[in-house]
Amino acid sequence: MRAIWKGAVSFGLVNVPIRLYSATENHDVQFRQVHREDGGRIKYQRTCSIDGEVVAFDDIAKGYETADGDMVVLTDEDFKDLPARTSKEIAVKQFVPADQIDPIYLDKCYYLEPDKSATKPYVLLRDALAKADRMAIVTVSIRTRMTMAVLRVKDGVIVMQTMLWPDEVRAADFANIDEDQHATAQELAMAETLIDQLAGDYEPSEYEDDYAIALQALVKAKVEGGEVQAAEEPEGESGQVVDLLAALAKSVEKAKAARGEATATDDSDDEAAAPATKAGAKKAPARKAAAKKAPKKKAS
Repeated sequence: MRAIWKGAVSFGLVNVPIRLYSATENHDVQFRQVHREDGGRIKYQRTCSIDGEVVAFDDIAKGYETADGDMVVLTDEDFKDLPARTSKEIAVKQFVPADQIDPIYLDKCYYLEPDKSATKPYVLLRDALAKADRMAIVTVSIRTRMTMAVLRVKDGVIVMQTMLWPDEVRAADFANIDEDQHATAQELAMAETLIDQLAGDYEPSEYEDDYAIALQALVKAKVEGGEVQAAEEPEGESGQVVDLLAALAKSVEKAKAARGEATATDDSDDEAAAPATKAGAKKAPARKAAAKKAPKKKAS
C-alpha cells in the first residue's frame, strides 16, 4: 500500500506521527463507453449550452444554480476567502463510548501507521482505546477541508473513519410506519424462531460477490478467446483531422454526383485518387485532337 497522507495524531501533550492508508478498495469491473462496431472509445467535449462553443478547461468555473434557475459564477478569488485548513494534525476532541456512534454517520475508512520513532505512543493510544471501549472524536483536514472522524481499533491497528456532518444525515420520516403499530405475539414468536435458526457469527470469508466473480470470468473468457478489438487511440488532434478529411471526402462525392460524374467506391485515398488521375489523362488527348482538326478545316 502507498501512503496517501502524512500527519500526526495529537491528544493532550502526546504527538504521534503517522501515515494514512486507504483501508478499502473497489474491485468492481470498470467499463468504458465504446462504439459497438469497432470498439473505439466514446469521447465528450465540454460545450457551452448558450453558444455551443467548445470551452477550454482553463475557462471553466464553478457555478451555483439558484432555485429560480439563475447561475452564480464563483471564481478562484471567491474560494480564497472561505475557511480552508491545511493542517497535518489529527486533533482528538473527545473520547466517547463506542455504542454512541451510529454507523450511519461513518464514511470512508483509513489505516494509521506510526513512524518508527512513534511506535510507543501509538501502541499506548491503541491499547487505551481498546481497554476503555471508546472511540476518539477527531478533526482532520483532508484536501483542504476540515472534517470530523473517529479513531477506533481493528485487528491491533488504529483505524480512522471519516464522519458525515449531522445535517448530512436525513431523517427517516415515513407516513406508512407508525410507532404505535406492533406485531402480534404469535407473529413475533415465529420471527424469533426464524432468527434462532439463522443465528451465527459473522465470517467475512463466507461471503463473496458472485456477480463480480462471474463478470470477471466472462471478460477473461472473451480475452482468451481472442474477442478483443485493438482500437488505436488518435494522438493529439488527430481525431479532428480524421473528421475533417471525412467531411471533405463527402463534399467531393456530392460535388461529383451533382456534375453527374461517377463517385469513387474505394475507401483508400490512394485507390480513390488513381481513377481521378486516369480520367484526367484521358481528357488531355481529347484537347490535342481538337487542336489538330482546326488546320484541316482551313485546308478544305
